[in-house]
Amino acid sequence: MAEAGPVEYRLSEGIAWLVINRPAARNAIDRAVAAGLWEGFRGFEADPAAKVLVLTGAGDAAFCAGADLKEMAALGMALPPRDMAPQLGGNIEVTKPVIAAVNGAAYGGGFLLAQMCDLCLAAEHATFAIAEARWGRGAPWAAPLPWLVPPRVALELLLTARPMDARRALEAGLVNAVVPAGELREAAAELAATIAANAPLSLRAAKAMVYRSAGLSLRDALDEGWRLFEPVYASEDAQEGPRAFLERRAPQWKGR
Repeated sequence: MAEAGPVEYRLSEGIAWLVINRPAARNAIDRAVAAGLWEGFRGFEADPAAKVLVLTGAGDAAFCAGADLKEMAALGMALPPRDMAPQLGGNIEVTKPVIAAVNGAAYGGGFLLAQMCDLCLAAEHATFAIAEARWGRGAPWAAPLPWLVPPRVALELLLTARPMDARRALEAGLVNAVVPAGELREAAAELAATIAANAPLSLRAAKAMVYRSAGLSLRDALDEGWRLFEPVYASEDAQEGPRAFLERRAPQWKGR
């Protein structure tokens, strides 16, 4: 077992568990969490004993509430680095199966983490949201979303910034199954064990085939998303959103 600050990585019977461990901060992604996620995914891909990875969050309130806006505001971060956090199929290749076990709110960057996994299980109380428009931020990482859900559902998530509950996410095809909160880790472990018992070369080929045959180039889609959202990140509004969040007030948008 290896620990990387607020992210824990452990391996048990071929199943790797990658756990964001900042429950007091709703498992938000700061630089330390991002570094831990990078280390965890790289270690998983390189370890022949690791067959399947389960990504989840500590506690039961949040899977991951997205980027740490307090840190972003303190750093005056305008355009986030594209390699700030791992994006499977985008800035890192992980050829083995990855399962998201969404144990609460998956907002912004947390939505990204759930979206990028191959399979997704959700607790009954889990919610999913892309709230970036509410704070004047961008969501270039959501470019592959219309491949997972119908375009109008993708637009609803992006344009309204409203949360979607687990049952609606299941109906839309964003998640594979919804289970009671107390059974989430057991369900994830069972699914991972079922997959891990299969032939590893078959698993890798099957994963690659599905993404490629869908006509989806994740890297190309993400490149276009970043091109479109770069002016948004460079705007005054992109700084106003985090400031308003910290000051607990409604943002005053200028459209520039």
